[in-house]
Amino acid sequence: MSKPSGRNPFLAAASILLILQAGLFYSASKGDSVPLLMPLSAFPANLGSFQTSREGAVEPETVAILRADDLLLRWYAGPKGGANLFIAYFQTQRTGQSPHSPKNCLPGEGFQPAESGTINIQTGGETINVNRYLVSKGEETSLVLYWYQTSARVIADEFAAKFYLVGDSITKHRSNTSLVRVVVPVQTGRIAEADKTAIAFAQELYPAVRSFLPR
Repeated sequence: MSKPSGRNPFLAAASILLILQAGLFYSASKGDSVPLLMPLSAFPANLGSFQTSREGAVEPETVAILRADDLLLRWYAGPKGGANLFIAYFQTQRTGQSPHSPKNCLPGEGFQPAESGTINIQTGGETINVNRYLVSKGEETSLVLYWYQTSARVIADEFAAKFYLVGDSITKHRSNTSLVRVVVPVQTGRIAEADKTAIAFAQELYPAVRSFLPR
């Protein structure tokens, strides 16, 4: 009986491909930096039935780590629950700037994942696939939706985002992207209600974000 090699051929091939593409990415890129059409400070105060309830400020330490070109932190109140919105926009990723995955950041803030996966959301005549996380910190439970969004696409998977990054850098000479994160508090035993609030908010949010992104 043959022994397993201990290596996944697909992962090895994917790693080699990423290394080769990364070389092309940095050698073929022109260093283009693509700003938003409007600053995030002008983001709509009302999104459908959701209205701004509080503006937030990202802590200086977080700003220094993220190195994003524009940030938005805001709370919205809806008819059946509120949502916290965080957007980080990067004009380019060629100088070491890139989104930090909430998958890695949330545990660092003390949140432990209870459920993880992706969901499809119908919005603006399209279907987008986004990450869905249920996290807890002490007695606090939250539902988190997040995705990476450009004018061309929405991506949930971080690995796929890297492939698109390299392709766009080579063919379009641009590497701009945005990280969009929605957090909805979960009342005890009311996960389904939190899901409805998060999805309803995302449905209004997606086209609004798109209107700010460069074409």
